[in-house]
Amino acid sequence: MLMTDPLPNSAHHKLLRRMQARRQFVWSSSAGFAGLASAALLSEETSSGGHSQPGSHGPLLPHKAKHCIFLYMYGGPSQMDLFDYKPELQRRDGQAVQIELRRRDVKEGRLLGSKRRFQQHGDSGLWCSDALPCLSRHMDKLAVVRSLWQDSFAHGSANLQMNCGRIVQGYPSLGSWLNYGLGRENQNLPGYVVMLDPRGGPIPGAPNWGSGFMEAQHQGTVFRTSGQPVLDLQPYTLDPLHLQRQQLQALQALDRPFRERHPEASELEARMASYELAFQLQTSAPEALDLSTETRRTQELYGLFDDYPAHRLAVGPATFGRQCLIARRLIERGVRFVQIYSGGGHQQQNWDAHFGVEENLTIHCPEVDRPMAALLQDLEQRGLLDETLIVWGGE
Repeated sequence: MLMTDPLPNSAHHKLLRRMQARRQFVWSSSAGFAGLASAALLSEETSSGGHSQPGSHGPLLPHKAKHCIFLYMYGGPSQMDLFDYKPELQRRDGQAVQIELRRRDVKEGRLLGSKRRFQQHGDSGLWCSDALPCLSRHMDKLAVVRSLWQDSFAHGSANLQMNCGRIVQGYPSLGSWLNYGLGRENQNLPGYVVMLDPRGGPIPGAPNWGSGFMEAQHQGTVFRTSGQPVLDLQPYTLDPLHLQRQQLQALQALDRPFRERHPEASELEARMASYELAFQLQTSAPEALDLSTETRRTQELYGLFDDYPAHRLAVGPATFGRQCLIARRLIERGVRFVQIYSGGGHQQQNWDAHFGVEENLTIHCPEVDRPMAALLQDLEQRGLLDETLIVWGGE
């Protein structure tokens, strides 16, 4: 939102310019608000003697966060129909306004108020619409940020800015920064896991969870929630695990002289790290994704058995619920950063409601409402919520 300052040389204007500069720095530091909040993870690990880089500093204030779960609503959810109640818009519903377009053309349009009913919840009094009835019972656990903005109106570059802090490719994603700064707690699992919507992935694809100019070992690992957890994980031969271990050790021995002569060649080290991780994942990934060890009550909490009259484009809450439950299991096992995408493909298959806001909310809100509420409740009951940062949003 642009405003004209009536006193451009005032002290207020100078202060505003300094604030804008600080805000630009925060936004550029990979994913803006999410990057700022994740500083809690970095400072906490540094102070506790974890992996850190030369020149790093201890925390200015104590922090508790150790993990992050990023619930990414691909397509851009309609905030004024979910959390951002706008009473003035409701009063002006249907009013004609003059709209300035990109090429400075002006045309007439009409304001559209939300068709949803809003109510304040909890001690905090945060607003939430009736589109998310389950999540609305947990509003005191949430902080709603309304000041985010984008440098691009295109979904691909906007996704990159939300995930990597830039509208162009080639920069590390937020999960990669955490993976790099903190290292992995569990050497048998990746520190950064991504789960996609079965309807498709976000544009421009893998750069959203890529490591950019960092080593490839810091990029996100895509987990599938059904079938084989990681594609091409199982070897095509029937070699037992101990023989695979011997093969890896032999390969490392052959590569060691080259690595000693060329320490600047990080690609080889990253390749060997990926081989080692793939070997460990053959046993650790299936165990982490095995929900049969969860109680029936827990599975019901996440909506794994819900069967509601689904829209033809909907997948139902069981898919997102399974992913949220897996996310909880992953952070229990030391995974630092888990990102779950809701929505995929085009048009109404994701949260981009060009073809009808109400229909879009009818498709996607029931898919995520109960699982998100269950994740908050489950983490709190297990004592994990205080050390887990949950970020909800989209481009």
